[in-house]
Amino acid sequence: MSVVHVAFNDKSYDVKIDNNLHTQIGSEVASVWTPRKIAILTDSNVSPLYLADTQVQLENAGFEVLPLVVPAGEQSKSLVVAGDLIGQLAAHGFTRGDGLIALGGGVVGDLGGVVASLYMRGIAFIQIATSLTAQVDSSVGGKTAVNLGQTKNIAGSFYQPDLVLVDSTYLDTLSKRDLVEGYGEVVKTSALDSLDFFAYTGQIKSVSDIYQHAQELSQRSIAYKAKIVMADEKESGQRQFLNFGHTLGHAIELLAHGGLRHGEAVAIGMIAITEKFERDGVSPKGLTEAIRTRLVAVGLPTTSEFIGQPEFFNHLINDKKNHGGTLNLVALSAVGKPIIFKKNVTDMPAFIEQN
Repeated sequence: MSVVHVAFNDKSYDVKIDNNLHTQIGSEVASVWTPRKIAILTDSNVSPLYLADTQVQLENAGFEVLPLVVPAGEQSKSLVVAGDLIGQLAAHGFTRGDGLIALGGGVVGDLGGVVASLYMRGIAFIQIATSLTAQVDSSVGGKTAVNLGQTKNIAGSFYQPDLVLVDSTYLDTLSKRDLVEGYGEVVKTSALDSLDFFAYTGQIKSVSDIYQHAQELSQRSIAYKAKIVMADEKESGQRQFLNFGHTLGHAIELLAHGGLRHGEAVAIGMIAITEKFERDGVSPKGLTEAIRTRLVAVGLPTTSEFIGQPEFFNHLINDKKNHGGTLNLVALSAVGKPIIFKKNVTDMPAFIEQN
């Protein structure tokens, strides 16, 4: 088992990575929580696969379990759904001493974190990550949020879990597209982290390679993210590096209206932004192609017709990373050497459209 310890001034927890964790949920949760009521939040995709077994394990460990199932998909990341879930917790008599487990991918983790942080001003929270996106990125770091209208992740909080469990056997039931989506975040992290990790992703030549190396990819990705978030929990400095590819990616994702997954949009965003910074001499020659090669190898998209459209720039204006008209764009001066490059929103059309 690999363990990544995440520690802040007032909170610490372990991210445990092992392929037998799906059989040890009761004992793992009992190692951090005393007997209490637990809500298991999951979605309509994960529920038929893993909810019953997870519930039995927790009940056998002495917990009282309330299953909560939401429709799969980004539409469940809303204040309306969060409010409904909070109402269900209240109706079942949950107190501040009880807890919530998010059993699922990034959407369930985000939604669960929001609900746990809001209910009675905060109850205990655990993540059991079942998607690659969650296993390499979203389950760690304490960012929770829901969407409002066309704006992603606009209402949320920083709320750290008590434990994160990562078991790559959960990936066996993902569709190919859902698995590959998460790999977009892995490539992002490898480029941010080091030449060593970037070389490792360079060895991933197929979707089957992702399955084969999933545990190592999770461990390396989470170790990097933990290092960054421990140094900057509230995203005032270097945690912004994790937004590499995301500013443009989020705009593309919104314009696709569900036609693109988050990791697919981030893949496109990484290529688009690196092309421009390579053109301007900020990033080294050949870096765009090196990133593109890693994405194309597993079937991730790298271009979008939405880039440069008027609506694209409107979404940049509304991006929550817009600070008084200035975007903090993430560039790579070299692999493993991210920098923040400030760009006025009004200058973005020229920056994007120039050849």
